[in-house]
Amino acid sequence: MNENVLLSIENLHVSFYTLRGVVRAVRGLNLQIRTGETVALVGESGCGKSVSAHAVTGLLPVPPAKIEEGKIFFDGQDVLQFNEKQMRGLRGVRVGMIFQEPMTSLNPVFKIGDQIADVFRVHHRIGKQKAFQMAVDLLDKVKIPEPERRAREYPFQLSGGMRQRAMIAMALASPKPGLIIADEPTTALDVTIQAQILHLLKELQKDIGVAVLLITHDMGVVAQVADRATVMYAGRAVEQGTVEEVFSDYRHPYTHGLLHSLPGNPEYRGAKRLIAIPGTVPDLRSLGNECPFANRCSHVKDRCWHEFPEETTLTAEHRFWCWYPTNLKAEDAHER
Repeated sequence: MNENVLLSIENLHVSFYTLRGVVRAVRGLNLQIRTGETVALVGESGCGKSVSAHAVTGLLPVPPAKIEEGKIFFDGQDVLQFNEKQMRGLRGVRVGMIFQEPMTSLNPVFKIGDQIADVFRVHHRIGKQKAFQMAVDLLDKVKIPEPERRAREYPFQLSGGMRQRAMIAMALASPKPGLIIADEPTTALDVTIQAQILHLLKELQKDIGVAVLLITHDMGVVAQVADRATVMYAGRAVEQGTVEEVFSDYRHPYTHGLLHSLPGNPEYRGAKRLIAIPGTVPDLRSLGNECPFANRCSHVKDRCWHEFPEETTLTAEHRFWCWYPTNLKAEDAHER
């Protein structure tokens, strides 16, 4: 394994066994994150992004969830072989988590400072007063005004942006953070606050050298902060590459649909309606080995309904899975 690779996910399969059938939420995901870089997992709700992240941190509900196959290496160790004590040593120490909605992730009956201080007390084994002061210092680091006063307030007393900053502070409250998993960190925020949070994450990453796994459905967010991106659909990766490659030389029809649905697309000048991807995400309980995007794709042919596409590699970073790519200048694409 490349010594610069911090996290490596290999052929990950995750299923949920429910009363209505088996939901195959992640199917064959491969992903690598290098030290100090930001990698985005992007796609619609229900495509397997958060499930993949929770598999890394051991937060999947078992049952009904089950990791059917695959390996997850963090800093050279296979975390799927960890016992609960080892997993607790990973969570909050080497891997921090920023959840999607801080109002439901923060405990409403404890003050913000006390919740962050608890992380210091558990992992640093220091006294209550010193831990609280370290929490105040972290709130100041994530640019919360009047951090001492805010540390003594409850989550409901803070705005959405401040609560998200508090969650970022909690994710950083570890002895030696290596990776932060940011699960839709800007979804519930207005555009101005969203930009501030993204800028803050980039600043902190530069200062601390931490890697970031960014989970989002917003291609605009990917363009602002990510180095590389993996586009997921119905549990599968359908395109991977650097952000520049995915945005300027995309090949998969789903990537094309995501990019062309952005309101800032030049094609919308003078248009009355946004361009939407037709159809709906397929039922993950009934998917076989076909291309999961077949029922929504304008390039679909008979082969797509029977075989999931083989991987086509364009560069060292850029690959996609499609028999009939959107960008038809792909000389090394599969038979059309």
